[in-house]
Amino acid sequence: MTESTSTSARSQNTSYIVNKNGADQLVDILQRRPDGQVYVHYDGFDKRLDEWIPGASLKPANESARKRRRDTPSPAPTEPETRPDPLMTEEEFDIKHHKQITAQRNFDKVNFGQWRIKTWYFSPYPLTDSELEDSTGLPGGSASTSKIPGVNRATVRSHGRTSDLLAGGLTRSHLSGEKSILWVCDRCFKYMAEGAAWEMHVKQCDRRHPPGRKVYQRGAHIIWEVDGAKDKLYCQNLSLFGKLFIDVKTLFFDCDNFLFYILTDADSQRDHVLGFFSKEKISYDDYNLACIIVLPPYQRKGYGMLMIEFSYEVSRRAGKIGTPERPLSDLGLRSYLTYWVATLIRFFRRLLSVLPPDRPTVTSSGRLPDLTGVLPPPSEDANSRKKRAKGWDGETPDSNSTFSSPNGLDDTIAAMRTVLTISNPDGSATSHVVVRSTLAEIASATNLRIEDAAFALNECGLLGSTLDGVVGITREMVEAVAKERNVKRMCLDPAHVMLT
Repeated sequence: MTESTSTSARSQNTSYIVNKNGADQLVDILQRRPDGQVYVHYDGFDKRLDEWIPGASLKPANESARKRRRDTPSPAPTEPETRPDPLMTEEEFDIKHHKQITAQRNFDKVNFGQWRIKTWYFSPYPLTDSELEDSTGLPGGSASTSKIPGVNRATVRSHGRTSDLLAGGLTRSHLSGEKSILWVCDRCFKYMAEGAAWEMHVKQCDRRHPPGRKVYQRGAHIIWEVDGAKDKLYCQNLSLFGKLFIDVKTLFFDCDNFLFYILTDADSQRDHVLGFFSKEKISYDDYNLACIIVLPPYQRKGYGMLMIEFSYEVSRRAGKIGTPERPLSDLGLRSYLTYWVATLIRFFRRLLSVLPPDRPTVTSSGRLPDLTGVLPPPSEDANSRKKRAKGWDGETPDSNSTFSSPNGLDDTIAAMRTVLTISNPDGSATSHVVVRSTLAEIASATNLRIEDAAFALNECGLLGSTLDGVVGITREMVEAVAKERNVKRMCLDPAHVMLT
């Protein structure tokens, strides 16, 4: 047992306050260093914000602060158990110690192509030969003392076992924690512990794009479908890299039952990976996504929404109503709530419009126009497309195009609509759309689970107005939510999906 872990165990029940960004924050000490640095977790915040800080900046929490956090569970200590309960199964033992093992990041930064990215979470990268030799040379320690009993080392051959998975990288505490850097090739995701080996590898790596087949291409942006059973090593390395930025999912190296969808941006030389998501090949719960990650340098650019929309398009073409696998992280829930609300708002806009958005005016001769259905969109002149410097494919689509509203009104939905036309004193007439439908019908029309649709409607306040158990939604309410939530057009163009 090292001195740092024993100190952590003694300090875990003591509350401290740290001034961060001008405000006092309660913290828990997870580990101490001989140089006075402490690794802390901020109460009420995600684990990705954990960091090393000077021990001198800690102040003991007063009694009121301790009282406020009395009902908050303290984080698990970082000292791993050395012997499982004989009554526990191996899987139960792994789950019990998962949070304990991953409480602290084992790499501070990852060098990925031109980027050096600060990691968020622990990822069980197996120890290399040089690291194993270094760890055995530490005073009072060996390569296996801090691992799960019976596991000497995590190897490529042993990646299938959960215990081996969790054991990978546990002895990396000798790498000075915050200063440790992982080197990953941004072409094939091969990982290295030293920069010199990484530089030699990237000069020889000739992979220009992910393996697999193209399933979506719009301009320079491509989504590749990679089979975990066919390209196992690539998918294993990809999963390990993604785990640096994903916390709530348990990572398994058995990729045979998963498909990986990798989003890339192409230049004249090769395709650059922006993010990816995975899904089970066969999901009895109809989950359309297992985990999703957009690499930190490319976040807040709409790439995550593009992948979420694509996952639902895959489900729609398979004749299923999908939903993401639970639990969702805080960032995942925020992204999915944005998608669910935007999907419903676009649908309501289409449903509660007398005229479709691509036909602002209707001219008829000899008879009144039929306003109950959807008129075919006008033909598009290829020479009329406006160009811009940035965009999904270098184009500026018309804001009223049918692409911005994918949920068209089929016969079933059109049957819900009643167009009420009232004459005006000046001889003109005003038309209103009245729709009566159930939540199940709305969810089915938008290809959302009923519970997801209900959650989104409640979060944006559209379930607040009820009369005799009936919820009333007006076009004004829809537009107010659209403005408040900043609902945008779809990132995905279904016409560019290449699935057969």
